[in-house]
Amino acid sequence: MTSGFASERPLIAVTMGDPAGVGPEITAKALANPKIRAACHAVVVGDLRTMERAARAAGVSVAAVELDALDSETDEIQVHDPWGRDLDDVPVGMVDARAGAAAAEAVIVATKLALDGRVAAVVTAPINKAAINAAGYQYAGHTELLADLTDSPGARMLLVAPGLRVIHNSTHVSLREAIDRVTRENVRHVIGLLDETLRMMAFPEPRIAVCGLNPHAGEGGLFGDEDDAFIRPAIEDACNDGIDATGPEPGDTVFNRARNGAFDGVVAMYHDQGHVAVKVAGFFDGINVSVGLPIIRTSVDHGTAFDIAGQGIARADSMEMAIEIAATMAASDVRPAAPESA
Repeated sequence: MTSGFASERPLIAVTMGDPAGVGPEITAKALANPKIRAACHAVVVGDLRTMERAARAAGVSVAAVELDALDSETDEIQVHDPWGRDLDDVPVGMVDARAGAAAAEAVIVATKLALDGRVAAVVTAPINKAAINAAGYQYAGHTELLADLTDSPGARMLLVAPGLRVIHNSTHVSLREAIDRVTRENVRHVIGLLDETLRMMAFPEPRIAVCGLNPHAGEGGLFGDEDDAFIRPAIEDACNDGIDATGPEPGDTVFNRARNGAFDGVVAMYHDQGHVAVKVAGFFDGINVSVGLPIIRTSVDHGTAFDIAGQGIARADSMEMAIEIAATMAASDVRPAAPESA
């Protein structure tokens, strides 16, 4: 990692997100919090002028820095801006290709820094899918972009809310395709990713519950055979490899059991099965962790919130939690495994 920084306070790159959304604001608010500054050193990757405006609204100041000249003692928000562009006329709260390009390019630079070992983790503010696509970056979101940048086709999304940690076998695909992706190999892959990530989050012996696909986990074949044909064998494979995994568990009860302490993490079979539970548990302070990458990456679990952008009222709870968990993972002795192609 970058020299001159104590290992107990890892250096984290925070991308500013879409400059037309709430990303710069919540980044500034989070990094103004003394608790966050105590957890890590941070450098914002993004446009200096955009961050200056956001920082003024948050009551802090910013400083342009080169990565080899970071100040570990300053209270200013340090910004790495390799572009020096002017985004002053980008309209707030609207999709704009220039904003999409700025957001995507910040992720690309921060990811390279992590791959090169110059930062210990990456934390991302929200991007807008329409904006990055308008800028020529044809991705459904951060996870797909990061998977491409790091050559990690087996990357998955893990959502974290108070008392709940949920990984997804599939996310941004149709329900029909999500069902097709429920294979023995895919489910086993995701169970392994969750086990590894929970260990990085300071769960030394993770207890994992695996959701069924069908109502009541298929009810012994009454409501479909995918649970017994694909999910149960994947769980058995994981257990044979020393992972504490149980299921398939009915999706209508397992999340409540996990929040009450029965499990440390849950494998969901598709987007809404996991997302609904997590967003009910922690809409404002849930976060997203990319797993199956060779780097540590966390993010807020909300969008660009164009409807409130520029008003100074966006909450930074999720960004603060994302930075704290990234710092915890960076300090762990467990490192991300080499990417797999599941």
